[in-house]
Amino acid sequence: MTTVLAPVAGAAVSLESVPDPVFSGGMVGPGAAIDPARKPGRAISPIAGKIVKLHPHAFVVVGDDGRGILVHLGIDTVQLRGEGFELLAAEGDRVRAGQPVVAWNPAEIEAGGRCPVCPVVALDAPEGAVSGLAEGAVSAGDALFQWR
Repeated sequence: MTTVLAPVAGAAVSLESVPDPVFSGGMVGPGAAIDPARKPGRAISPIAGKIVKLHPHAFVVVGDDGRGILVHLGIDTVQLRGEGFELLAAEGDRVRAGQPVVAWNPAEIEAGGRCPVCPVVALDAPEGAVSGLAEGAVSAGDALFQWR
């Protein structure tokens, strides 16, 4: 079992409530989302592993067991081309759970007309593989869900 940590502080919400059909429909996998606190902060790695993809607005960490977790900072934030994000790690880096990966400001994302909600997805996991979803307020580093 893999415990997936909340990468940002805020309110845990269901993936189905994310205003993007790719995430809400579970097309990339099951998981949860966080409606982030509207203040500058750092997105941390939800698991220990290797950063296999790193874009300013999103990253994927794969654990030693081969399980990958996608963290997407906001919806449609790819359109910002990195503006408002600061990389704190590099693709290929090994990270520990809780290690900062990207600095960002959800309030700026929202002020720019985009939704700052952060999907956290168990990539390619079968339906029903995720349980114990957190509800309500979470701090970065709190358990967000379990991947069985």
